[in-house]
Amino acid sequence: MSNVDKYLELADRPNTKRSYESAVRHFEEDWRGLLPTSPEKVADYLATYAPVQAVSTLQTRLAGLSRWHLDHGFQDPTKAQLVRQVMRGIRAAHGAPQRQARPVEFELIERLSDWIDKALDQISRDESGNAVDRLRLLRDRAMLLLGFWRGFRSDELTRLRFEHVEVELGVGMTCFLPRSKGDRKSTGREYPCPALSRLCPVTAFCEWRDASGLVEGPVFRAIDRWGHISDAQMAPSTIVPWLRGLLKAAGVEDTQAYSSHSLRRGFADWARVSGWDLRDLMEYVGWRDMSSALRYLDKREDLADRFERGLERQRHEKPTRNSDGPPQSGDPAKPRRRTAQVLQLPIRK
Repeated sequence: MSNVDKYLELADRPNTKRSYESAVRHFEEDWRGLLPTSPEKVADYLATYAPVQAVSTLQTRLAGLSRWHLDHGFQDPTKAQLVRQVMRGIRAAHGAPQRQARPVEFELIERLSDWIDKALDQISRDESGNAVDRLRLLRDRAMLLLGFWRGFRSDELTRLRFEHVEVELGVGMTCFLPRSKGDRKSTGREYPCPALSRLCPVTAFCEWRDASGLVEGPVFRAIDRWGHISDAQMAPSTIVPWLRGLLKAAGVEDTQAYSSHSLRRGFADWARVSGWDLRDLMEYVGWRDMSSALRYLDKREDLADRFERGLERQRHEKPTRNSDGPPQSGDPAKPRRRTAQVLQLPIRK
C-alpha cells in the first residue's frame, strides 16, 4: 500500500466506510442493480424499498451510491432532479418521527453503580471470589461512568487509548481523540472530565487501569472467561449488548429500549435539568448545530414545565375575595389603571 492509499484509508471513519460498503452491496446484491447506474434506476430502487425501509436508511443508501460514483470518476446520479423529487415524495408518504433511545438517567446510573459496588464487595468478602468477574466489573464501571459523564458516542468510548488520557488525581482527566464524528477535519480534540465527589469517572478509570495492568493501547477491551484481556479495542457494535447486559444483570426491565445513544441522552437530560446553558452543553458534548442537540433533549418535560409554571402563576394571581365584600387591600388582583401607550413614528422632513 502506497502512502497515498494509506492516507486515503484513514480519511473516512470506519463506521462511514462500512455504511457506504453496505449501501453498495445492498444495491448490487439485494436489488440486483448494476454500477455505474442512472438516475432512473436509482429512482426505481428507492421506490422499491420506500414501503419497507426508513427514510433515514434510504438516505444512507443514497450517500453510499453517491460516494461510489464519485470515487470511480462517474457522474453522480443521486443528485439528479428526478431522484430528489422521488425522495421528497417518499418523505411525504412514509415520513415518521425518528425513534429515540431511552436515556440512561442519572438515577439509573446511581442504581447501576450501587449494583456494581455490591457485587465487588461480595467478591472481596468471598475468599474464593472470582477475579475475572472483579476485573470485568471494574471495566464496566469505568465504561459506564466515563461514557455518561463525557456523553461519549459508542465509537468514541471504544477508541480511547491509555497513552491519550492524562489524569490529575483529585482534579480530573483529559481524553484526546485524533478524530471523531464532529471533527470533520480530523484535527483531533481534547475531552476534559472533572473528578467528582461521587460516581467519579476519574476514580473508576484509575481503578480499572491499575487492575488491568495496562498502560498503553485501547482502554476498553474484551475479557474472556479465563480473564485474558484482548489486545484489540472493543468494537462499537458491542456497546449496545454490553449496556443491555449490564442493565439486565442489575434487574432493569425492558432493556431493548436502550441503545448506544442512551448514555449520551441521559447526560444531556441531566445537564438540562441541572441548568446548563444549551451552548455550553453543545460545546462540552461536541454537537455542531442546534438541531443535533435538540434531538437528544427530552423537550416534552420542558413543555410541561412551561405549562405548569403558567398555571401556578395564574393560581397565585387569582383574586381572593371576602365572602361579603370587595377584594381585600393588598390583593394582587386589584384592578390596575390602564395607561395609554404612544407609538412614536419617525417624522420625515
